[in-house]
Amino acid sequence: MLKEFKEFISRGNVMDLAIGVIIGGAFTAIVNSLVKYIINPFLGLFVGAIDFSDLVFKIGNATFRVGSFLNAVINFLIIAFVVFLMVKSINKVLRQDKKEEAPAPKDPQLEVLEEIRDSLKKLDK
Repeated sequence: MLKEFKEFISRGNVMDLAIGVIIGGAFTAIVNSLVKYIINPFLGLFVGAIDFSDLVFKIGNATFRVGSFLNAVINFLIIAFVVFLMVKSINKVLRQDKKEEAPAPKDPQLEVLEEIRDSLKKLDK
């Protein structure tokens, strides 16, 4: 059982996943900081206050903090949009790199020679 566990842990997919989770945690802290300290204050200039945490309603002894939920939804949407923009820009850079690495077009004379070679092989059979 220990041997199977070692094999499972040492697989590439598990290690890639672990690295992704660790980097994702660090990336989340960066994105949360960006949203909290840069984007939210910027939006606050136009909208006024974005903090809805004081918005509550009570039914009997139960208190529903709808404002805190709305804050979480707004933060999620902002974070998702920022991540979307970042991934989009990264993909654009990666696509440009791939275009630069495109193979050179084949020489037309080489193509003709390959066709002749293939035809000769067919005749030998």
